[in-house]
Amino acid sequence: MPAHPAQEPGWAPCPRLGSRLEPAAKRTLDVLVAGALLLLLAPILLVVALAVRLSSPGPVLFRQLRLGKDGRTFCMLKFRTMRVDADSAIHEAYYRKLVAGDAVSSNGSFKLVDDPRVTRVGRWLRRSSIDELPQLLNVLRGEMSLVGPRPPLPYEAELYGPREWWRLWVVPGMTGLWQVSGRSALNFQQMIELDLAYVAGWSIWMDLGILARTPLAVVRSPAH
Repeated sequence: MPAHPAQEPGWAPCPRLGSRLEPAAKRTLDVLVAGALLLLLAPILLVVALAVRLSSPGPVLFRQLRLGKDGRTFCMLKFRTMRVDADSAIHEAYYRKLVAGDAVSSNGSFKLVDDPRVTRVGRWLRRSSIDELPQLLNVLRGEMSLVGPRPPLPYEAELYGPREWWRLWVVPGMTGLWQVSGRSALNFQQMIELDLAYVAGWSIWMDLGILARTPLAVVRSPAH
């Protein structure tokens, strides 16, 4: 738990009292949809894997330690979009500015733009969010859900106050309320507010609505 005080020390989400069957329904939805997508997208995934391998030396998949439900660590999968010698210091510095509210929007996006670590193929994969598709395996393993707050990096969570930690009260997701409500066009505090609203108001119907809105949100996302 971070040492600095929260903005609202007594704050905690007040989850909706839904059916006990809803968590089971969410897990069933995750397994069925993730499994079906992996089968349907297999040819595309193979082409992307080949493009990543040819774009620069290194493995096809990038494995990164993230924090899941209740702060438990797991290895999140992505298609590699950066050079293998990439240094995380650039992103760490930017994220500190983002949390502090000092980051400046570039072309309508609160994202690290013109990142020299990213390959040419990697830029396209990030823009289309195709680099996230290997996380369907994380969903099948139960480490992630199709819908939920994005799992933070350990150094990102070190900057959280107690209030921000409540976004780890649920299983993290591939997409979420933040992504379909503005994605990278929103600043850090706006993202936190949407994640906490999801935690407090979650239902299987909310998940289905977010999944339906996700493809259009990706298409409309500012380029970065």
